[in-house]
Amino acid sequence: MMRKYISEVIGTFTMVFCGTGAMTINEVTGGDVTHVGIAITWGLIVMAMIYSFGDISGAHFNPAVTIAFAYAKKFKWKEVPKYILAQCIGAIAASSILLFLFPESEFLGGTLPSFDPLRAFILELLLTYFLMLVIINVSTGSKEVGMMAGIAIGGVVLLEAMFAGPMTNASMNPARSLGPALLSGHWEHQWLYMIAPLIGAILAVLTCRITKTDNCCNEC
Repeated sequence: MMRKYISEVIGTFTMVFCGTGAMTINEVTGGDVTHVGIAITWGLIVMAMIYSFGDISGAHFNPAVTIAFAYAKKFKWKEVPKYILAQCIGAIAASSILLFLFPESEFLGGTLPSFDPLRAFILELLLTYFLMLVIINVSTGSKEVGMMAGIAIGGVVLLEAMFAGPMTNASMNPARSLGPALLSGHWEHQWLYMIAPLIGAILAVLTCRITKTDNCCNEC
């Protein structure tokens, strides 16, 4: 039973370490990784972790995804707090190591909006909505389905990081935002990165119920 939680810790740790690590290295080197490089890093590491742990924990790595799966009845509510704790531990551990490696970094790959918070909130909500819409259509909640799940989910993460990264850093994930905020001390507007993904993910489940009434939200 513990292997599910350990998988969520390791998967979230690796995802946040590589993704925010690319952002941190880009910051301290003055742009060597580039925006496109950061987006590709996020997409590839998400894809890799899904293939690594999808059949063990479902490869959530995201509190918004875990809560949405529970809301969709594809995941047991009693497991939600344990998964979220595991994800937050992984994210905080990743940011801790990045702080040790790159103490000169100010943000550690943190999420800060580059325009007003209301519009950033709406953008993060929509980004997570699109992400969860893909996730819920290619997975069961407890296990990823088929060889295409990782490519589809990693692809949409890459896509959204590519076009929305300059505006909000395209978090879509409260745990991913929590780690850098905690270790860098930059808490500005973090409320929107905690709330918007949850609303977006729930809206994706509601959409799935409307469009795929037969097989979207079955009991886990």
